Amino acid sequence: MEQATPINSEQISPTIFIICGVTGDLAQRKLLPALLSLYTKKLLPRKFKIVGFSRREFTDQDFRLFLREEMNINHNLYRPEDIHRFLNNVVYQQGQFDATVAYENLAKRLAKIDELEFMQCSNKLFHLSVAPSFYETILGQLSKSGLSIPCGGNLGWTRVLVEKPFGNDTETAKKLDALLGTLFKEEQIFRIDHYFAKEALQNVLAFRFSNSLFEPLWNNKHIECVHIQLLEKIGIEGRGNFYDGVGALKDVGQNHILAMLALLAMNRPETFDAPSIRKERAIVLKNLRAINSKNIRGSVVRGQYLGYVQEPGVSKTSSTETYFQLQAFVDTRAWKGVPFYLESGKGLSENKAEISIYFKDTTGEDKTNILSFRIQPDEAIKIRFWVKKPGFGMQTEAKTLGFNYKDSHSPQSIPDAYERVLYDAILGDQTLFTSTDEIKYAWKFITPIIDSWRMLPLEKYQRGSRGPEITQSS
Repeated sequence: MEQATPINSEQISPTIFIICGVTGDLAQRKLLPALLSLYTKKLLPRKFKIVGFSRREFTDQDFRLFLREEMNINHNLYRPEDIHRFLNNVVYQQGQFDATVAYENLAKRLAKIDELEFMQCSNKLFHLSVAPSFYETILGQLSKSGLSIPCGGNLGWTRVLVEKPFGNDTETAKKLDALLGTLFKEEQIFRIDHYFAKEALQNVLAFRFSNSLFEPLWNNKHIECVHIQLLEKIGIEGRGNFYDGVGALKDVGQNHILAMLALLAMNRPETFDAPSIRKERAIVLKNLRAINSKNIRGSVVRGQYLGYVQEPGVSKTSSTETYFQLQAFVDTRAWKGVPFYLESGKGLSENKAEISIYFKDTTGEDKTNILSFRIQPDEAIKIRFWVKKPGFGMQTEAKTLGFNYKDSHSPQSIPDAYERVLYDAILGDQTLFTSTDEIKYAWKFITPIIDSWRMLPLEKYQRGSRGPEITQSS
């Protein structure tokens, strides 16, 4: 696998980033800091503009002052003059998301930037940093106002970035996908699951396909089982109104967890380009064995931490899960019969996102080799193996051979996931973005589980514990 050489900023045409919902949490914590970092690394186009689009009233100057107060900036990483120059490229356009005139005014603002500052048609990158309930309205208005159409044929492209969740079940996902397909071409649509852009998760592919030692073992002949975990100490942190209508399985299972599974279990692609990699990920999801009312008992555990129903915005009678564990199978020739244990929850005893591969014990002495990819915190790859203890006998003991990113690279050299998301969107590389087929097959797997929730008891667990007691022996 060869790593692409970063494109010099001089090679990228003038680009305008339009952030819809720019005053919101995601824009302030992730998007704008990522753009600032790309700017200081000279990975943005030399000529660029950021247009914040939201409902609040700001002048350009007032908005820049707002960003200095609200934007998540690590001042130890940047010189004050770099922050100042970056913010000078940020302007603000006020508008209601459902008002046609707002998009007409936005179109005029973008045309003015092209005419007076760039003196050419620029690239346009729209980022929907808003609640999914606004997607249909904003996408429809972008199309109605002509903003979805590139302004100069081959001279400038138009792309749209959409955040998860992509629908709420199979039918709503189909509806959103149909809407996107009606308004934009597939090469214009970038569906974000930022987990794909995490450095340690990308290393799953690099590790597999760049090291001939492991790839021949990557199948059901040699692997006993796989554990994929995304565990959090925090609760819902004031997101009761959102979370109570979603739950853990939809919030992270349908996307982040299945993204990790797909990367781990996919076959080697014909070529390492976006279409081939996305095709192989989709094949894995397509071949997930169905879990439904016939087999959900014994396959799935759902839980809720004690005190959840007292959280603000949560119904006092809520049965929403804050934890799940399920046993999945991928019915391909390579993986048939290998259980994948998928687990996620809030209010648990540790923060961890990790993939652990348990190889079959060939000794008969319970000496299992384990290969682990730690996604967060402290990104790392570790292998547990067995060696002889010092002395005259032949007793063995487990040791760990590991590679830790922080020990080998400076924190500044590891791009934030949103840096990679935005950079690849500029380049038009859809490798780290979710395809239509991936969304379709993920929901095809998840929706029957949701529909069968009522058949399972809601296991209660203490905050700060390992989760429901029923799972702790697994």
